[in-house]
Amino acid sequence: MLKRTMSLMLVLILTMTSVVGIASASATTKETVINLSDTAVTVDGQGALTSSSAAVYVGASILYYEDGHNSSYGEGTDSDAHSAEEAAEHKVVTITKPGTYRVSGKLSKGQLAIDLGEDAASDPTAVVTLILDRVDITNTVAPAVIFYNVYEPYSNTEDTKGIVDLTDAGAQVILADGSVNTVNGAYVARIYKEGTTKKLHKYDGAFYSKMSMNISGEAKGTGELHITATNEGLDSELHLALNGGKVYIESQDDGINTNEDGISVTSINGGYLYVNAGLGAEGDGIDSNGYLTINGGTIVTMANDRSPDGGIDADSDITINGGTVIALGTRNDASSSASKQSFIELSFATTQAKGSKISLKDSAGNELLSHTADKNFQSLTFSSADLKFNTEYQLYINGVQQQYTGNSFGMMGGGFGGNRPDGDNGQAGQGTPPTGERPAKPEGTPPEMPEGTPPEIPDGMQGMPEGGFNPGGQDTTVSGEGSTTFVITDSVHSFSGISEATDNNDKTKVTFTVNNGAGIQSVASGERIEFEGVTVSADVPDSDIQLTVTDVPSENYSETYLLSELKGDYSKIMPKEDGQYRLTIAVVSSNETYTGVSQWQFAIGVLPFTDVKSNDTSYNDIKALYEKGIMIGTSSTQFSPNSPVTRATAITTLGRLLDIEQTETSSFNDVVKNSWYSGYVGWAVENGLVIGDGNGNFMPSDNLTAEQMKLIISRYVELSGLDISVDDLFPNTLTGTMTRAELATVLSKLL
Repeated sequence: MLKRTMSLMLVLILTMTSVVGIASASATTKETVINLSDTAVTVDGQGALTSSSAAVYVGASILYYEDGHNSSYGEGTDSDAHSAEEAAEHKVVTITKPGTYRVSGKLSKGQLAIDLGEDAASDPTAVVTLILDRVDITNTVAPAVIFYNVYEPYSNTEDTKGIVDLTDAGAQVILADGSVNTVNGAYVARIYKEGTTKKLHKYDGAFYSKMSMNISGEAKGTGELHITATNEGLDSELHLALNGGKVYIESQDDGINTNEDGISVTSINGGYLYVNAGLGAEGDGIDSNGYLTINGGTIVTMANDRSPDGGIDADSDITINGGTVIALGTRNDASSSASKQSFIELSFATTQAKGSKISLKDSAGNELLSHTADKNFQSLTFSSADLKFNTEYQLYINGVQQQYTGNSFGMMGGGFGGNRPDGDNGQAGQGTPPTGERPAKPEGTPPEMPEGTPPEIPDGMQGMPEGGFNPGGQDTTVSGEGSTTFVITDSVHSFSGISEATDNNDKTKVTFTVNNGAGIQSVASGERIEFEGVTVSADVPDSDIQLTVTDVPSENYSETYLLSELKGDYSKIMPKEDGQYRLTIAVVSSNETYTGVSQWQFAIGVLPFTDVKSNDTSYNDIKALYEKGIMIGTSSTQFSPNSPVTRATAITTLGRLLDIEQTETSSFNDVVKNSWYSGYVGWAVENGLVIGDGNGNFMPSDNLTAEQMKLIISRYVELSGLDISVDDLFPNTLTGTMTRAELATVLSKLL
């Protein structure tokens, strides 16, 4: 298969060129004109043939999920099945040859199918361009429009990292200027190959392609496509690109779906897209089993408001590089920090009602977002070229100012509750050190320790455990003392626990505690989260208290219940899979007397840090040191792996690793007595590992290079007589200022 590896900018240029080129070519390239009709389909003014050898013919049998079969036939239920009589009522118009086809007219029960044969996928000339020009097709048993076999420029195993160019794809769709096209379609549930459980057919969307599909507008971009689906709306089995025109989708399940796991790319480069999905039991607005890449256009998308679905959802990266995005859902998937355009992710403490007016303004009163929600929502992702970094914004719902209590760095007013391993509640380094055999203390002349510059670990960090992974933590709930100022930075895009600003109403503020004040404690893999009860500081009805648990960042898990719905069984809301999670308890916004939000973050079997991913090269090293209490985070939710290592951090971490006895020192003017690091500095000085600058200063906040840390460890090894090759700990590539992740990688080798 032809492999595409080009830059995003080149893709955009090619995409824009292709749209104009196709639209212009339609005026000069020979078009075959198809007019649909329930009575007589015509092709270039002549009655359509019934021979399958014709470029366009009528009379193929429709492919559908037939009733009357047992479970060996497929995975469909009774509601997915249709009778032979219902299927026979549908007229199938099939295109069998490459070319450009302008299609208009109506099929009350029918299908437009494109099938260029089984060899088409590898034939670059097997391209069909459909110009939809006032088409109206309804199908009650299968997709109304389907591409079966055309050219496929990509392999279904090729990971394009979210960048595709579908200029040459065999499935090309153009929306004719000034046209309104209507597609009402059904789907085909999974049918097995005879005698197996392998897929023979499965077509979930009303408008469907088995190959990559490229949808564009004609020159002016005024053409419209309206899709109404009994299951999913617009689907491709591999890649899908929307480049222009106006597309409106209403679907019972997902609005758009591209379904090759880890590979598919849904790319939106221009035009207007409106999706109201999940009108049935579930459904995402846009759901890619691989990547979602938004480069332009205007996108308004909504998910089911009762299931844990999002306006945007992707198993791989969601990247926003341009355009305007308004995505509403119960839980939108997190967008990638690699996005070229700024975005803001808002998680509300309780469900916001249909009809709510959302407004985002800057400090000068300019309104960047004004949108009225067409359905209930709890999560909103917004992106626009006007949205800027390091700018103060205010959020309003129905004219009422909102505040948040959490963001990408954790909670306002203190950390999350129970998000770390068990240990003391004092300053970092003041807890009981890890257990283990203590190496002999070195003796000798104190070597000089050089200088450097990043921030030290902040005061107030939690103490560390005596060994294993979490069972404890203190209850540090947030009572709703949040901020009304939303500021997006390179690293902060997400804001949680959003509710009415407490200073702007006369409601009584309430707080919540869980597990009799113990909070939610993290657990190891396979262990059950303990959640036994909720206590409220005022007499708020259980029916007006909403509990929400989502994963952090938002990817896979979301459960929401009213306290009255749980009926004392709190296990209903708690996850079981490994991950990081957030519990939010809040008074619903419709309560006229009370307001209040409390949040906790906890982990199951993973690090509690949102900035360390399981596929990071240093993940296992950081996890090993964290579990043993040797390295902790710079906050309850941040490890700051790329931040430089300070002199205080280096000595404290090494001291914890060696399980030393702390000793206070009065040798330095800038070492605060009884601080989180002072006892370790005293040990290092007493045992000849470090001295200061010669003027009575230790410089605890100055940063450290890899060479300097290597020197410290070399001196320790030399003085203690340990049989360790320091060169093996420090690879030649490790130079310059040392990061916290690099320090973890070095020290983990000493465990």
